[in-house]
Amino acid sequence: MTLVATIFCLLVILSLFSLERDRHVRTSKALWIPTIWILICASRMVSGWLQTGPQILTPDQYLDGSPLDRFILSALLAAAITVLLCRARRVREILGANWPILLFFAYCAVSTLWSAYPDVAFKRWIKSMGDLAMVLVIVTDRDSYAAIKRVLTRVTFLLVPLSVLFIEYYPRLGRVYSAEDAATVFTGVTMNKNTLGRLCLVLGLATVWRLVSLLRNHPHRTKQWLAHGTVLAMILWLFYMANSATSTACFLLGAAVIVFINLPGKSQPARAPLLVAGLASMAMLVWVVPDAYASLVHTLGRNTTLTDRTKLWAVLLDMKTNPWIGTGFTSFWLGGRLDKIWSLYWWQPNEAHNGYLGVYLNLGWIGLGMLGVLLATGYRNVVAALRRNPEEGSLRLGFLVVALVYNITESAFRMMIPVWIFLLWEIIRLPAPRVGEVVADEETADAVVVQEELAVPEIYIHEERV
Repeated sequence: MTLVATIFCLLVILSLFSLERDRHVRTSKALWIPTIWILICASRMVSGWLQTGPQILTPDQYLDGSPLDRFILSALLAAAITVLLCRARRVREILGANWPILLFFAYCAVSTLWSAYPDVAFKRWIKSMGDLAMVLVIVTDRDSYAAIKRVLTRVTFLLVPLSVLFIEYYPRLGRVYSAEDAATVFTGVTMNKNTLGRLCLVLGLATVWRLVSLLRNHPHRTKQWLAHGTVLAMILWLFYMANSATSTACFLLGAAVIVFINLPGKSQPARAPLLVAGLASMAMLVWVVPDAYASLVHTLGRNTTLTDRTKLWAVLLDMKTNPWIGTGFTSFWLGGRLDKIWSLYWWQPNEAHNGYLGVYLNLGWIGLGMLGVLLATGYRNVVAALRRNPEEGSLRLGFLVVALVYNITESAFRMMIPVWIFLLWEIIRLPAPRVGEVVADEETADAVVVQEELAVPEIYIHEERV
């Protein structure tokens, strides 16, 4: 039966790709580099798939990584850098227009100097640069809008059906045993229920976005409707199996944002400030009124300690760290501090379960301030994207809102996390192509030469195609 189910799953995956296929869309083969990177980030390290990685039993083992994973990630990063060197002019323009991103990553690099483990911190910083490199490969593709759709489609069509298969027919891969409540936890292609929920969150938003886009622009594309509708049904089932309250709530919020922005009318950019103001007002209400907070968390099926997260936050804040510069990039969860935390919690946490607190512990108030600048300028770029292309802008705004809310109870402002990778994509600003440069026409996808300055870029192609 397992063999039959596996063959059926593979046929479903092939059918999804066949139904989605659009012969008019052309993207470079270089997109497979970020696709593979995101596939790994969204599921498991290669050593985890092969079950050859070291089992983490002590804090000291966090200082060592898997040589196999290091080799594969280094190879992908080297391939991405090679592609970017071939697109050097466009890369320079994009980086020059996105100084907050450069400033944040530069500060992270400098912070490795005061880490108690500078060599480990610097290696992790190199790895974090891989996230930015993959985003740059996507946005410098010949058609950046088609590129992000293709990457999301590939990742969704592969990981979602495989998660269903693993949960149902490969329990050793798709389930784990919870010692806390002696219950089975469903993980799919990931390592735990929260990462499965995060996978469903990101890919679920992408799928809702595609369905809304089809409804607005291509209501008669039955094959694509069938493909994305089938995947959405799988994702909803995975949400139920994962039982991740944060991811489920953020999915509903992000989907509502995408639908709201795509409602009929020509005022999509004006809806963004209205939406943000409404969410800020709701957050203030929950913060000020205790009963509102209690009602909200109980509705999500959790207690007011957010499954002991608030207790963990108090312990972390009591630990001695430099309030201005932190402990150094990704260095808080190393050495003696991790040993102490593990002695207090049987479930051995290795993250703060709050992205903002995590940044503060590692980078201090300075790092948290730089993150704030990054998000503020990113919001401005998202609004500009809404003016340029409301369809693409709605996904960017959805990802931004979700990232802000998700990091309240989970840590996603960190390397190789899908929420962080797509946050970098949606806040990045693309400079307009210059006169004489080659771009791809929206309707025909044919290469054309820009005859006049464009106020805001749509899509871009270099003469040198990788």
